Amino acid sequence: MPNSRLSVVVTRRLPDVVETRLKELFDVELREADTPMTREELADAMRRADVLVPTITDDIDASLLAQAGERLKLIANYGAGVDHIDVHSARQRGVLVSNTPGVVTEDTADMVIALMLAVTRHIPQGLAEMQADKWQGWSPMSHLGTRIGGKRLGILGMGRIGQAVARRARAFGMQIHYHNRRRLRPEVEDALEASWWESLDQMIARMDVISVNCPHTPSTFHLLNARRLKLVKPSAVIVNTSRGEVIDENALTRGLRAGEIAGAGLDVFEHGHRINPRLRELPNVVLLPHMGSATLEGRVEMGEKVILNIKTFADGHRPPDQVLPGML
Repeated sequence: MPNSRLSVVVTRRLPDVVETRLKELFDVELREADTPMTREELADAMRRADVLVPTITDDIDASLLAQAGERLKLIANYGAGVDHIDVHSARQRGVLVSNTPGVVTEDTADMVIALMLAVTRHIPQGLAEMQADKWQGWSPMSHLGTRIGGKRLGILGMGRIGQAVARRARAFGMQIHYHNRRRLRPEVEDALEASWWESLDQMIARMDVISVNCPHTPSTFHLLNARRLKLVKPSAVIVNTSRGEVIDENALTRGLRAGEIAGAGLDVFEHGHRINPRLRELPNVVLLPHMGSATLEGRVEMGEKVILNIKTFADGHRPPDQVLPGML
């Protein structure tokens, strides 16, 4: 589709440098308010744009795609995950979908380690005590957490992010274990000093820390369900920076409240920002507002990938990060 001035609609505010470059290259409509578009606004945008640049907050399902105009030819997603886009329906309508893989790998892996330490070392409780001016001085029995060195880390999903987590965890002296749809190549396993478990049940029953790093797909929905969460050791910690739908949030909350799971560090939630209120009340849980990829560098790189995908499409070629049904 050779056209240097494609009509592009962006659904959320992006870093200034990204918005400036979009304006230089395309006939772009930017979002002034940093709030999600309504469903009606999305439908209207899809009727008048050649390219839509959505984010994870935009639910683009089959019924919404049915309202798209004939102009829409590319959905250039700002983000790696595309479970909010019905890729199959888009393809049926002749609309390509692209994403931004690999950009958030290192930032998200950093957040896994941060959450792991925050939960096991009770960092939020110590911070709250200091901010409330309630610290009475050092005591040999106060604020006792657990070390992560020497502990078993079970990584659920050993893709780019899972492997980046493994590299960091090894530096902390953790033992690396993983469950994945496919076993890693021997040389990759050796480099990470990682042990593969064919059985997820057997792995999670033996881990001290479990890190969820797999995408949300029909096969991973509630992968950590009530039955599997009962297998987790009472001393174990669960960290999720991937997708909230992978864990049965109600079952996790019950396990944490009952002392059947020692703690959890969560950056994502099953129902978006509508978090189980009982989860908020728990002292053994660290909750973050989906901050895993929230670095300026990462967000700019995501924008650069979006621009590359659109520019390549405008030049009449397939976007380099095109997503096909069943890929993720």
